[in-house]
Amino acid sequence: MRKLAVAWALALACASGTAGTYANPVLYADYSDPDVIRVDDDYYLVASSFHFSPGIPVLKSKDLVHWKIVGHVLPKLDFHPAYDMSASYPLTDAVSKPVGDGLRYAGGVWAPAIRFHNGLFYVYWATPNEGIFMSSSRDPAGAWSTPVTVLAGPGYEDPCPFWDDDGKAWLIHSRVGAGPGILHAMSPDGKTLLDAGKTIVEDRVNLPVFEGPKFYKRNGYYYIFAPIGGVGSGPQAVLRARRIDGPYESRTVLQPGNGLSGPHQGGYVETPAGEGWFMHFNSTGAFGRIVHLQPVTWRDDWPVMGDAGLPVPSHAAPRTATLSPAQLAEYRLQDSDEFSSAQLGLQWSWNHNPDDRRWSLTQRPGFLRIHASQSQYLVGARNTLTQILQGPQSEIVTRLELGGMVDSQRAGLSLFGVKVPWLGVVREGGTNYLTYSNAGVETRGAQLAANAVLLRAVVKPDQTVQFSYALAENGPYTDIGPVTELAKFSWWKGSRPAVFTYTKSAAAGYIDVDWFRVTH
Repeated sequence: MRKLAVAWALALACASGTAGTYANPVLYADYSDPDVIRVDDDYYLVASSFHFSPGIPVLKSKDLVHWKIVGHVLPKLDFHPAYDMSASYPLTDAVSKPVGDGLRYAGGVWAPAIRFHNGLFYVYWATPNEGIFMSSSRDPAGAWSTPVTVLAGPGYEDPCPFWDDDGKAWLIHSRVGAGPGILHAMSPDGKTLLDAGKTIVEDRVNLPVFEGPKFYKRNGYYYIFAPIGGVGSGPQAVLRARRIDGPYESRTVLQPGNGLSGPHQGGYVETPAGEGWFMHFNSTGAFGRIVHLQPVTWRDDWPVMGDAGLPVPSHAAPRTATLSPAQLAEYRLQDSDEFSSAQLGLQWSWNHNPDDRRWSLTQRPGFLRIHASQSQYLVGARNTLTQILQGPQSEIVTRLELGGMVDSQRAGLSLFGVKVPWLGVVREGGTNYLTYSNAGVETRGAQLAANAVLLRAVVKPDQTVQFSYALAENGPYTDIGPVTELAKFSWWKGSRPAVFTYTKSAAAGYIDVDWFRVTH
């Protein structure tokens, strides 16, 4: 009961919202390449998940401003053995940039698209090494079908399906490296391409770095919403044509400004009242690509986004459902976990696929037990459990019990990303030592005689972290290591709070994670 009470108090503390207006970003969290749809009075969002498992988070909202995680499309990443960290892994440059075919950092799910057609939800995505895939479901919060390979092979990115008024189905995608836009006829069930594809968008002068295309139809025009110019500083373009295969004319509809350097790549949606809205990301370094919401009006059958094409810091809220206080507490991004359930919270993703034999929520009820895998570096260790960092600031605390550790084992709390800063415990010669690590360099601290420790990471808006530890829940906390700059971009993702354990020898040990608590 204590754990449940703490979790509910934290949920209420993190809930926010102001009647009548909203402030950007609506998701100060790394839901990159977002796509969004409305079905009846509910909104659903999917985002890139890359090498994290489960893959493709599905978020739900009632008002486009407050969101919660309701599920994942992919229970595992089954595209290649490297997603299991099972292939040969060369350790060269392992701290900053894993190389070779042993891992799939920056692979996995790129820029998914979600659509609803004939009672089914469809999600399409590409993995840059393996192909374009599709999965469907009648319940986006439930089980999704086994992925279908729509287009096999490397080099494809950012697919989006479209079902026309006559029942014909189409698929547009680009290529790794951005562009061109390639259109395929597709079987009505969305599983099979019917031709080799036709290039319908290619203009490297006016549409440089064309990617992330999304198809829509309105007032007899076919529209392609697509970011151009690159992740860091590109704007959003819209193309339109009377025929789905073109020719297309284009306009830039959302420019950098008002503190946003690259306001692009997202999805367009309309409320039941007919209001138009565009959800897109903006890259923010260690916090990843966070999500903003722009109003959209239409003039001469062209969309006008934000404030005359510039992003809005705040705006009148969408005319949708008004959330009660209880709903505001419900529609928030999950983060804290007391590990009191038989299942992990939906906020969690493993770095690559986990070894399910080596973690458990039932071996010791009320705790997450993780058995150490063997690795020389944290980036090569299995069963590192992560979640998306929420900004602009967070305090992250976890309690670890250490009685199952063995010599050469490491365990701790990380802001997982390039250079992998962490604070934790290293056991050597039968003794536990507090240890701070950054860029692969471990700095040993004091001996730790206690069998449990609280590890804390305080992340500030300047994208730094200060680690500290305590021996009791009420502190006091002692800082370990310097204020550390977080990696600004890590294999296409922001930094991620994580708990981990691994060992440099063949000896087997474990840790018990009592709880993981996040406040903002």
